[in-house]
Amino acid sequence: MNTQKLKNRWLIALSAVGIHISIGSVYAYSVITNPVKDIFDVEGSVIKWAFKIAILLLGFSAAFLGPWVEKVGPKVSGTTAGIFYGLGILGSGLAVQLESLFLFYLCYGVIGGIGLGLGYITPVSTLVKWFPDKRGLATGMAIMGFGFSALIFGPVMQTFFETVGVANAFFLLGVIYMVLILASSRYIERPPEGYMPEGFKVGQDKTVKADISNVTAKEALKSSRFIYIWLMMFINITCGIAIIAAASPMMQEKLSYTPMQAAAVVGLIGVFNGLGRIIWSGLSDYLGRPNTYIIFFIFQILAFYFLPEITIEIVFLIILFTVITMYGGGFATLPAFLGDLFGTKQLGAIHGMVLAGWGLAGVIGPTIYDVVKNTTGSLDITLKVFSGLFVIAFIVSLLMKRSVNKAYNKMKSSTAVS
Repeated sequence: MNTQKLKNRWLIALSAVGIHISIGSVYAYSVITNPVKDIFDVEGSVIKWAFKIAILLLGFSAAFLGPWVEKVGPKVSGTTAGIFYGLGILGSGLAVQLESLFLFYLCYGVIGGIGLGLGYITPVSTLVKWFPDKRGLATGMAIMGFGFSALIFGPVMQTFFETVGVANAFFLLGVIYMVLILASSRYIERPPEGYMPEGFKVGQDKTVKADISNVTAKEALKSSRFIYIWLMMFINITCGIAIIAAASPMMQEKLSYTPMQAAAVVGLIGVFNGLGRIIWSGLSDYLGRPNTYIIFFIFQILAFYFLPEITIEIVFLIILFTVITMYGGGFATLPAFLGDLFGTKQLGAIHGMVLAGWGLAGVIGPTIYDVVKNTTGSLDITLKVFSGLFVIAFIVSLLMKRSVNKAYNKMKSSTAVS
């Protein structure tokens, strides 16, 4: 191996953050809603369909284009993501200028959504290969960028809307995102075959825990562990999205907050979403991935069950923000967990297949919330339903832990025999 030409893995991680912080601007969509609905003279709910389509396309493009991402490598897929996402935002500006709602859905939702899916999975398998010793931390850094992006680009969007107009704001944003993603994609690349970081060379004390398997996406799809992790993520996202959607009215109802006070706390939710991605993914390197998810589900069973009963402000907020860290942490810990379970051969493709659940959960979570709330008229019953879903996720996580322990014990036995 020629170490002279070896790229700095921390700059690779920074490049991944550059991609994710750009596409994560989709989480600031609420800033877009009011200016755009006024242009089209429709209700905000009509404009929100572009966001729903984008998240749906994120999940399904990640699933279906995952094998292609693995085949062409992060430089090509990252560049493609930049072109799609950038064109999607630029096209949204044109749609606003032409006052074409269909074109807005097509550009922001479909074209932008494909860029989101490609950009989300592009750095993941690459980072796992560069950081075999710190998988959770590395993927958490990139995915943290996705969570924090709204804090950066939300105010930027609002400033652009107020100073240069709605259409021109989209044109500016499209150029910024495209440049950021394309520049980041120029540096990112896979490590050399068999790469190990300094301090983890053969014969030294430090070792990297072996993956349970190293399989293709098709092989992973047939395993019980894939079903377990898909269900765990689907439930975590479904319930997390629902509580994010319910946060403002819940605080107004339970803590007697004004809408403005509730909105301020919703802003803080973005902070804890981002923090959870780096904190929990980093901790998972030490706690173990199965144990991390078990902690998530035990806490959230209790949190969703008792949250409606709590009227002490500080206790309510601590529990709410902790739940949000676990929502973000679930996303960030996922790529490292998949690497442990299925290896790095087609990790991007496998990650994409699990993210299809994100697209479904984004629709199903808020729908369950609305249906139960409207049927029962009770926020307490609604959150208890989600607590029940977490009981299912907890049982699945125990099955996963048993399966993982069994696999590692089998590996130790075969190593001892050989």
